[in-house]
Amino acid sequence: MENRLENLETKMMSAEDQLDELNRTVWRQQQEIDLLREHLRQLAQQLKTMQPGGANRPEDEIPPHW
Repeated sequence: MENRLENLETKMMSAEDQLDELNRTVWRQQQEIDLLREHLRQLAQQLKTMQPGGANRPEDEIPPHW
C-alpha cells in the first residue's frame, strides 16, 4: 500500500512539473505572438503610408518605351 502511495506521489509531482513547463511554454509563445502582431501592425501601417489608394501606383504604370 505504501509503495502505491509513493508511486502516485511521484506521478503527481511529475505531472505538476510538466504542467509548469507547459505553462511557461504557453507564456513564451503568447509573448512571441504579441510581438509578431505588433510587427505586423507596424508593417501594415508602413504599407498604407507608402501606397496611395489610387490606381496610379508605379508598378501599375506602363514604362515609357512601350
